[in-house]
Amino acid sequence: MKTLFVVVEHRQGAIRDITFEMLGKAGEICKTHNLQLTAVVLGWEVESLLNPLSERADTVVVLKREEFKQFDADLYKEALAQLIVEYQPWATLMGQTSWGLDLAPCLAVKTGFPLATDCLDLIIENERLTALRQRYGGKIFTKVSFKESLGILLTIRPGAFPADKPGTYSGQIIQKELAAPLPQLRKKFLEYLDSGAGEIDIAQADFLISVGRGVGEEENLTEIKEFVQAMGGTLSCSRPIVDKKWLPKYHQVGTSGKSVKPKVYLALGISGAFQHVAGISGAGTVIAVNRDPKAPIFRVAQYGVVADMFKIIPALREKLGA
Repeated sequence: MKTLFVVVEHRQGAIRDITFEMLGKAGEICKTHNLQLTAVVLGWEVESLLNPLSERADTVVVLKREEFKQFDADLYKEALAQLIVEYQPWATLMGQTSWGLDLAPCLAVKTGFPLATDCLDLIIENERLTALRQRYGGKIFTKVSFKESLGILLTIRPGAFPADKPGTYSGQIIQKELAAPLPQLRKKFLEYLDSGAGEIDIAQADFLISVGRGVGEEENLTEIKEFVQAMGGTLSCSRPIVDKKWLPKYHQVGTSGKSVKPKVYLALGISGAFQHVAGISGAGTVIAVNRDPKAPIFRVAQYGVVADMFKIIPALREKLGA
């Protein structure tokens, strides 16, 4: 039976959300097309990661070495290339993250496999895999097909798919050893610095109320913050608000901020530039309020209101009794 690889991304003892998102999509493909789902873990002290993965994959292949204590693309590339030769996966999925951006290109050179990056969806047509990507800065969507190859490499955009739920599988955990030695380290890991860290993590919020250029002036944010608190939401914003330094970077949604996947996303005064829209592709329900009836945000919103946000907000607060 052919297998589908998902490279597990983890950091400081925790599995990253992108891994569960990739496992969810890969699981759908495997069940529909009779493939085996294999999660691949490279690391050192990874015991705590294995049970959550075995509940989401047919097989968990573990390469445990002290050299893998911290991510290093040069080492990961060599190890994964050996596993790919042994298992011959139909496709290998990695996150479109700092890991994937470093690892995928060099793995493609090492294996000679075709690579599609920043994929928003994976579609199988006539038993051939097609990847959905954005081009020209996100202005159009394209389907990418692949030349005949022993395997395909893909990186998946965070938030493109919902995370898989545990309990679907009872996967076998297989400890592996490398057949060939690893190259000598050429880089030294120092420390993690999360530039997006802050008081809140908008990527984990179920209800986001996001404000854009339409807020007008910085002092108007006071009313927005009171409204967010009354609604029980989490405050986020588009890039112009951060550029003006009205809110910290960790509030920003979009390709240069964070990709989010709330159940409800309320966009206030956001025009909907493609960089922002790309960051909310995983949102459940998008509600937009904008004075411009031609604002691009309405193309992706399930519900839209053409009005001044400062007329809508008092009306909603009145309904809430706030």
